[in-house]
Amino acid sequence: MAEGVMKKVLLSYAYVAVWIFLSFTVIVYNKYILDPKMYGWPFPISLTIIHMTFCSALAFLLVRVLRLVAPPASPPMTRPLYLSSVVPIGALYSLSLWFSNSAYIYLSVSFIQMLKALMPVAVYSISVLFRKEAFKSSSMLNMLSISFGVAIAAYGEARFVGAGVVLQLAAVAFEATRLVLIQILLTSKGVSLNPITSLYYVAPCCLAFLLVPWSMVELPVLRDRLAASAFRPDILIFGTNSLCAFALNLAVFLLVGKTSALTMNVAGVVKDWLLIAFSWSVIRDIVTSINLFGYAIAFLGVAYYNYVKLQALKAKEAQKKAAQADEESGKLLDQVNGGSNRRNDSHN
Repeated sequence: MAEGVMKKVLLSYAYVAVWIFLSFTVIVYNKYILDPKMYGWPFPISLTIIHMTFCSALAFLLVRVLRLVAPPASPPMTRPLYLSSVVPIGALYSLSLWFSNSAYIYLSVSFIQMLKALMPVAVYSISVLFRKEAFKSSSMLNMLSISFGVAIAAYGEARFVGAGVVLQLAAVAFEATRLVLIQILLTSKGVSLNPITSLYYVAPCCLAFLLVPWSMVELPVLRDRLAASAFRPDILIFGTNSLCAFALNLAVFLLVGKTSALTMNVAGVVKDWLLIAFSWSVIRDIVTSINLFGYAIAFLGVAYYNYVKLQALKAKEAQKKAAQADEESGKLLDQVNGGSNRRNDSHN
């Protein structure tokens, strides 16, 4: 028994480690590609399109050609369900990826991670707005503490660029809305998608939405640069970058499937601190003491948010077990009463 528990714990840590490593790699890799001072490919929509094309092709191969992953059978993904549920989620996903990748051109990795601490605030606010969660004063105070911490971190940022901050905050807002809509449009209808089937349905839709701004904003500039031979994209760099992005989706599936979404949230906090340390020590981004003080406040707020979620999850599990115990007791009582009644009937 102890051996089995230890194996399960070690596997959980392994899933967390793989997810942190891949998430870390994708973030740093995207920063390297997009930052004008590094690789110097300042085309975030193009990079996102490359990711979505690669993910769409690989997901199609796994689902339709090799049939290693089955699409959801109950309920089936009908055309009306796709148009009403997947298309809005794909549109939000395209905006989230576009804006978050654009932020890497202007902001440091460490500061972007600090701004991402606002995700619980955005998810809670939008959940209240869509009436998926009840408004609570204690929750709002927690959200305000996170926001206050991020505001201090922003105040102490040495490389504060307004355009980058607006882009990252917009990315957080779109991603939070997407997460809430997944619950409303898919989960509530009983549709459960793992990352591969999610990419199979969402990535082509996301790609279609991205082609519109890309054709107007980036395509003319790219065409001129390529015609002048001023820049030639490295297939190895973009290929391995896309492969890392796809592998990250698999890691999410393993982590959430084998542990829980809450575990990923907690692991995300660890990953953020590692990225801040990496950004300061290796990339040589300036991280001020005010940055760290503000993010520490936000970190405590996020940690408390995760703690409250954990307690709610435990209470829900306990309630479920109690209901099951009551149901089993009721069945046992019915069996006893049924047996007693049969004996009385035979005596009469």
